[in-house]
Amino acid sequence: MVEQVSLSRGQAAQRMNRAMQNIFWRLAIVAWVAAAFVGSVQAQTLKRVEQADFGKTQDGAEVKLITLRNAKGMSAQIVTYGAIIKELRAPDRNGNFTNILLTTDSLEKFQRFGGSAAVIGRVANRIAGAQFELDGTTYKLAANNGKNSIHGGRKGFAQSVWTVEDGPMKNNESSVKLTYLSKDGEEGFLGNLKTSVTYSLTDNNELRIDYEAETDKPTIVNLTNHAYWNLAGGGSCLDNLLWIPSETYTPTDADLIPTGEIAPLKRTAMDFNQPTRIGSRIEQLKPKLNGYDHNYILGEGKGMKMAARLTEPNSGRIMEVRTTQPAVQLYTANHLAHTAVCLETQRYPDSIHHKNFPSIVVRPGEPLKETTLFTFLAK
Repeated sequence: MVEQVSLSRGQAAQRMNRAMQNIFWRLAIVAWVAAAFVGSVQAQTLKRVEQADFGKTQDGAEVKLITLRNAKGMSAQIVTYGAIIKELRAPDRNGNFTNILLTTDSLEKFQRFGGSAAVIGRVANRIAGAQFELDGTTYKLAANNGKNSIHGGRKGFAQSVWTVEDGPMKNNESSVKLTYLSKDGEEGFLGNLKTSVTYSLTDNNELRIDYEAETDKPTIVNLTNHAYWNLAGGGSCLDNLLWIPSETYTPTDADLIPTGEIAPLKRTAMDFNQPTRIGSRIEQLKPKLNGYDHNYILGEGKGMKMAARLTEPNSGRIMEVRTTQPAVQLYTANHLAHTAVCLETQRYPDSIHHKNFPSIVVRPGEPLKETTLFTFLAK
């Protein structure tokens, strides 16, 4: 009798355990289905790409504003004037989103602002003497930086209206492709150069910039984006920590034209091989410079390579920069009281005049292709 009662109790316990397990698995399946449904609804309702009017230029060209969104709450706004990144909202360590680019609120102001966060071309940075020789012919450019040429001339890519190219999105990414045709002779450059830039905001909190350029005549090209980053959303950037994994740079003369020398960074005020506060040695650059404006060598090869890591201690925001380009220009907004940091991936400045620098010559059938990836973290 005692054994029968004990067995009955054991059977009851087993039955109860099985019942509890069944309930648990049913609830788990219901939760999984609900999560999948909610995720599907969110994916369907998230408007990843949106386009709106942003006014007209002085000559009547229509300008568009494209908003990109990802599934984690980040957003980027792109203006077709200059292919400018108008705004990029990223989270801090507490999940608060803030625009981390110096920007303005109207097309009129962008036209006066001078290319902030715009695509710079045909040739970013400086060309000595505002001229160059290619295949035995000398070409004269606009001298818009003293006796030198800078950032594509008086009306470079940053002052031009780009066209939104329609096309299907890939891998459910938020992206937009802009194109611009620089005609033969524009700003003194030869060849019809068709350039495209694709901005993609991924669900990994990455802003990817893909550049392509093809020409019908030999020409020179060096593309970058001149974004002014402020990871705090305001204030000085001198307390930011910066790491640039570079051992050499290109020294310049008084006009910031490279001398052609490749010099070591070690034991100089420009060395950021270890994470260093930007303002810790900036006074050593004065009075010649009011801050950093230096080209750091990353190494050749078409693979992606680390260019820099910028950390804003108070917000916890971190920006990592990777690129296929061989160099990055560090500029600390010296004319804006160091309120931003520019990390412009590029070929070396004035490369056309230095045979030991990576070539910026682009020829028919040999298109230029470069990629830069900005990854945003918070700790």
